[in-house]
Amino acid sequence: MSDDITHVQEFFTARAADWDSRFPDDGPAYAAAVAELGLGDGDRVLDAGCGTGRALPPLRAAVGVSGVVVGADVTPAMLEAAVRAGRDREGRLLLADVSALPFRTQSFDAVFAAGLVAHLPRPAENLRELRRVVRPGGMLALFHPIGRAALAARQGRRITPDDLRAEDRLRPLLAGSGWRMTSYVDEDARFLALAVREG
Repeated sequence: MSDDITHVQEFFTARAADWDSRFPDDGPAYAAAVAELGLGDGDRVLDAGCGTGRALPPLRAAVGVSGVVVGADVTPAMLEAAVRAGRDREGRLLLADVSALPFRTQSFDAVFAAGLVAHLPRPAENLRELRRVVRPGGMLALFHPIGRAALAARQGRRITPDDLRAEDRLRPLLAGSGWRMTSYVDEDARFLALAVREG
C-alpha cells in the first residue's frame, strides 16, 4: 500500500465516526449537485471516494430502482459509517482505490466525486482512471458542499495558487485526462465542476 493511501486512510479513519454529525446540513447541496448530472432511470453511477455515502440517496433517487449505484472508498472506517447510516441500502459499497478501480472499461454513465480532487495522489492519472470506467459522453461531477474560499477559511488557511480546484488549473488537468469541462461554479455555498468524457 502506498504512503499516499495510508495517509488518506489515517486522515479519514480518525474522522469517520462523527463525519456526518460535523456536517449535518450538506444534504441539499448533495442533492442539487446530483441533479445537475442529468441522470435518468436505469443509469449506472459511481460515487468515487464516497466516504460515508451521503451522495448515495440522491444518486439512487436519480437512477431509480433499475439503475446501479456503487460507492467506492479507500477507507474502511468511512464505509463502515455508511453502513451504520443505512446508506448501503441505496447502493453497493466497495473498498477500492481510485487509482485502480475494479470495474470494466465504460461500466458507468457517470461518476460523482465529492471532495475527492484534493486527496488524489496523482490527479492526472487518477482522473484518467475515472475516465476509463465511464462511457463516451458520460459525465463527471467534482463537488464540494462549500466553495474553495469557505473551505480554506474553515480550515484556517488561505487558497494557494497551486489549488487544483482553481478553474485555470482544473480545466487543463481535466482536458489532459480525457475530460472536457462543461461548467464550473465556485461560490461559498458550493463547488461544482462538471465534465464530459471525450472520445
